[in-house]
Amino acid sequence: MRTKRQNAEAILAHQQPDYYFDYMDSLAMIFDPIMMNGMQIAPGGPEAKDDWGVTYIWPEGAPGGHPIARPETLVIPDIEHWDKNLKVPEVKGFDWSEARAAAEAVDRDEKYVAIMSGGGLFERSHHLMGLENALANYLLFPNQVFELLHVIKDYKIAYLEEAAAQVHPDVVFFHDDWGHKRNIFLPPDVWRKLIKPLHTEIIAKAHELGIFFLHHADCICEPLVLDMVEMGVDAWQGVIAQNDIVEIQRVTKGQLPMVGGFDSAKIDVESSTADDVRAEVRRVIDTYCPGGRFFPGIPNGFMYTPGLMDVYVEEIASYGREWAEKNPIA
Repeated sequence: MRTKRQNAEAILAHQQPDYYFDYMDSLAMIFDPIMMNGMQIAPGGPEAKDDWGVTYIWPEGAPGGHPIARPETLVIPDIEHWDKNLKVPEVKGFDWSEARAAAEAVDRDEKYVAIMSGGGLFERSHHLMGLENALANYLLFPNQVFELLHVIKDYKIAYLEEAAAQVHPDVVFFHDDWGHKRNIFLPPDVWRKLIKPLHTEIIAKAHELGIFFLHHADCICEPLVLDMVEMGVDAWQGVIAQNDIVEIQRVTKGQLPMVGGFDSAKIDVESSTADDVRAEVRRVIDTYCPGGRFFPGIPNGFMYTPGLMDVYVEEIASYGREWAEKNPIA
């Protein structure tokens, strides 16, 4: 019987797996000191600043922290003088002993050692400026935005180099939401001019360091999927059902492995029953696994409605194995 890592590798290679499952279950996530240094906010706690100086709040009951974009909290209130108040966090000088011990404890035949890099180029830029200001600045001041993105890119590369030296990760779980539930935020030509070349450099550095690039974006990315293939994204995690996933599989010709498909917006609600969850799991596997290199999963990783997550876990374990047995890859 394959380990979780071996089973994931079989799916990625379009070979027969023992079962279909969420790729995230094959990761042993290491919480490194650089990432933890930036997480100063707690659920229900007071406003707090991260290591970039961005102010966040995490309301009780919310799934995570959110940047606050009041005039007095903006790190970059004026894009034409973006560097005036920006202080890029350090990546050197941290104590990695706990992270190294955690990585060394992982059986790498069983699971991948993974690190998480939140706040990609687009997310970090709008956290620093506020979303409305950022969207305007991308259109009105592209040269200044590109300069800022260069600095963020250099930081991301320095982080990957330090993490590689310290814990030798197999995977980087890299966050950058480029869209929402209906479309991408930026016009595609603007995204391709400002985000794509720098994101490509980050991916290239990951590959140079021997790290698998798992891009998280639980949003619409459909207009950019061929670009994702061209940039070298190894897999896209967070694929929401509002994307035409079957069409993406067709146009990318299997070159973009995907993780997700579960329609959380529809199912993760109080009116849903256990049967609704089971039916959605089966819909995801029946519809998307035939296209190959697909991992069924919850795009944001978890169901928040009490009692539904256990049903999901049970159903994906049983039906993921049943479907693999009944649908062998030739």
